[in-house]
Amino acid sequence: MNHPDTSEKLRCLADLVEQAMCIGCGLCQGLAGGAIRMARAKSGYLLPEVTGPPAEGDIDAILACCPSRQVRAPQPEEGARQNHDPVWGAYRRLVHGWAGDAELRFEGASGGVLSALGAFVLASGKVDFVLHARAARDAPAGGEAALSFSRTDILAGAGSRYGPTAILAGIKEVLDLGRPFAVIGKPCDLTALRNFARFDARVDRLVKYWLSLVCGGFMPPEGTNAFLARYGIAPEEVCRLRYRGRGFPGPTRVETWDGRVVEASYYDFWGENYDRWTLPHRCKICPDSIGEAADIVAADPWPGGGPDPEDAHAAGSNVMIVRTGAGEGLVAAAAADGALVLGDESDIVQMNDYQPHQVARKHTAWARLEGLRAEGRLVPETAGLRIEELARRMDEAFNAAQEAGMRARVRAGKASEPRPDWG
Repeated sequence: MNHPDTSEKLRCLADLVEQAMCIGCGLCQGLAGGAIRMARAKSGYLLPEVTGPPAEGDIDAILACCPSRQVRAPQPEEGARQNHDPVWGAYRRLVHGWAGDAELRFEGASGGVLSALGAFVLASGKVDFVLHARAARDAPAGGEAALSFSRTDILAGAGSRYGPTAILAGIKEVLDLGRPFAVIGKPCDLTALRNFARFDARVDRLVKYWLSLVCGGFMPPEGTNAFLARYGIAPEEVCRLRYRGRGFPGPTRVETWDGRVVEASYYDFWGENYDRWTLPHRCKICPDSIGEAADIVAADPWPGGGPDPEDAHAAGSNVMIVRTGAGEGLVAAAAADGALVLGDESDIVQMNDYQPHQVARKHTAWARLEGLRAEGRLVPETAGLRIEELARRMDEAFNAAQEAGMRARVRAGKASEPRPDWG
């Protein structure tokens, strides 16, 4: 029996990049050490660059764990009291809440729930540090991995990051510390780390809390650059960029090295009808943007799916999808401590109203993946995400249109990146 050699496996990795399936989580750098590094491509994306021959075991793990090759929902907790919804998956509780710390609430992207939970698990000694994202020092429109050991550290990273962020680029070094920690990341980041747990038992032993957000996808670098250009700002002139926070959702704030400051509304950034909402290809086919691998997921509670401009600078709130026993216990402990303030319980009807884009994404995912498959493209293996079941609920014309649209994108070159010269 012939086994693929390392060069063939690297070609598989190059295919992922060329077919615009890389989401830039950084896991490949994290697993391959100095042999692969995440580098900023001309497009602005963070993409893997091979700098030496990876060990065969490392490249095997990368290909098995990449969130563009495998996305699966966790197995249900044994004996757990869980609810199940075809769109939203497994959950124990849906509840509104916000940070009890007024500063964390104000600085956070909505109600500061993820920041509050990060600060609470540190202050209570439940973990030694939190792995999450902060604004990248070399490219403020993007993000970088951060290890936070205090509330001050958490506060410095508060607010959304709508740019490429490789939080798993140093994951082996993080695990080598041998200390308990929490992770706050995008759903695809948590998927990658859950996948890696099957290769390294330290993941499940050391990661005490898995925290995520309902993710609309990040703005491609060209979209952010187009936003800056509308205000006469070149990317290299930016020294600080906050996409959200300091309100609900607060302004997008850009500061330049020469002292200029621009503040724009959420709709100035995304468009009044989300007509500037451009996404990376991988986000358009995402089978899990609702954090099914998390203990707790924070979402925007916006009726109709968008913020009310009148509330833009008000104190914010979140709605939490509490998925696991660990998440339920953490919410209860944080609320008892005052780190979280809990509001009304929510329900699936309300979630669907708050997040219609996520409902649509779950219903379109299967047909879009079928479109990729029909064009001979890479398609992630999925399990437990119900996307085929949801597609069957739609009429044939809807599914056919989604599949045809994805095939057209591929043929138009909208699902491609330059092929790496190392593949």
